[in-house]
Amino acid sequence: MNEQALLHLQNSQYSYASDCNTVELTFRASAQDKFDAITLIYGCKYEYYKKQSRTAMKKRFTDGKFDYYAVSLALDDVRLLYIFELSYGGKIYYFSEAGLTETYDYALSAYDAFQLPYINSADVMPVVSWLRTAVFYEIFVDRFYRGDLKKNADYINLKWGEIPNPKSFAGGDLKGITAKLDYLKSLGINAVYLTPVFKSVSNHKYDISDYFEIDGCFGDKETLRKLVCEAHARGMKIVLDAVFNHCSENLAQFQDVLARGKESPYFEWFIIKGDKINEQRDNYECFGFCRYMPKFNASNPEVQKFLLGVATYWLKEFKIDGWRLDVSDEVANDFWHEFRKTIKFENPDCVILGENWHDASAHLRGDKFDGIMNYALTKACMDYFVSGALSAEEFANRLSGLYLRNTKQANAMMLNLLDSHDTHRFYTLLNKNKNKLLCALALIYLHTGAPCVYYGTEVCAEGGYDPDCRRTMDWSDSAAPDIRASLASFASLRSLAEVSHGEISFYSRGELFVLERMEKGVLRLVINNSEKQQVYCAEGKVLLGNNYSCGELLPDGFVIEYCV
Repeated sequence: MNEQALLHLQNSQYSYASDCNTVELTFRASAQDKFDAITLIYGCKYEYYKKQSRTAMKKRFTDGKFDYYAVSLALDDVRLLYIFELSYGGKIYYFSEAGLTETYDYALSAYDAFQLPYINSADVMPVVSWLRTAVFYEIFVDRFYRGDLKKNADYINLKWGEIPNPKSFAGGDLKGITAKLDYLKSLGINAVYLTPVFKSVSNHKYDISDYFEIDGCFGDKETLRKLVCEAHARGMKIVLDAVFNHCSENLAQFQDVLARGKESPYFEWFIIKGDKINEQRDNYECFGFCRYMPKFNASNPEVQKFLLGVATYWLKEFKIDGWRLDVSDEVANDFWHEFRKTIKFENPDCVILGENWHDASAHLRGDKFDGIMNYALTKACMDYFVSGALSAEEFANRLSGLYLRNTKQANAMMLNLLDSHDTHRFYTLLNKNKNKLLCALALIYLHTGAPCVYYGTEVCAEGGYDPDCRRTMDWSDSAAPDIRASLASFASLRSLAEVSHGEISFYSRGELFVLERMEKGVLRLVINNSEKQQVYCAEGKVLLGNNYSCGELLPDGFVIEYCV
């Protein structure tokens, strides 16, 4: 037995409460070790020394190096002590805080058994309920649709359909989004994430000069209010982009600092070396290397008051349904703690989604974000569908490892995406292979968390890196109706209990990748990403498929089936 591979961590994704009476426990062991059984021995901490209960743990995941055994434990008494019993090679071992031993003395368990001493309801991370069936659509506002034909168009310098540059303005606006809500609903979309809409000189609006005004290119407050009302009338949610890491150099407070240096009451709002901003403009922190986007000192109480005021204003006055947090991993943790308390007090169902490209498990414990933009899943899909760097087995292992980073609740609130305004278009990366695109879309729709479709995906929009990935939406009648129909079909599966609440597993069958969702029945997605036809006979009712007929799955084909 590989003793070094054995692992269990208290108060982590290996040990947490999923509700006020249920504990989720995971035990890790080497994938090379074959156990006869792994058993959880548990009981109330105050009588564990004399009374224990036992339950078998099941192998739920493997990432290729390690196997993960899990159990969901319903408790009457939530004051828990527990250890693990390992049956291996005809012998019995025990694993506790003391590590691996051949015997265990329950009389002394108060010293070294694992514990979850009490489930306080305030410590249980809740799931924003509407996310379980959410299907997001991200819109880069300037490039989606122009609805206001009477507005001043002097700023527009890009003809619709032409390739944009960093300074291009095409004229898309909030009125245009409102006009297309029924179109979005026909795709099965029920949540819309908008890139920033506040006053700014840029086309992307990530350099905000007034957080309390809608940019005139997009409309005004009443335009936004109508968009939110019309969306809500259709059962759709609106999520806005919060740019709280940095601002525009044109923000009034930063301009005051430029003029007055340390004499400005806003000097401590920013992170500046020295008593004033020097002529080279290189002695203050900013986003990336963009001197026109100075970074906020988000630990400053006055900055926190200002930004929390911004967040609550749009939430209370306009009834938005969530915030996506730009560059959230560079903002001080103490601000996000206050942000969550403030937002959830106003509306517990307001979703908080961080822009974290890396492992964010430390931020997904119920005290900061609900979920994040799941770029780790994006990269895994690139490695499998685009470059072919991963086999079906390796892809399943990768997805298992990513899932195990977080709790069930956090996984249920991930924003799963193939591309965004910050990446190459996935369709372009695939060399315009529609069949592969459909396979990848099927995966993010059935994965735990909410799928997020970047505008234009349904018409096979192309584009390289920013700004090429921000081309105008193609509204022509010839634009890929098969993709639109597929999105609507995928969306219809989101309401199934297996997808909204079910467990998940990933594995391979030879060169086929398999994703399963389990609740009352089993919903199974099978993908052939190989270059050869594969034999596969559906074991249940076929719900959707592409390049599939009974007994064979063609290259770049998938099938979704339901088994009772």
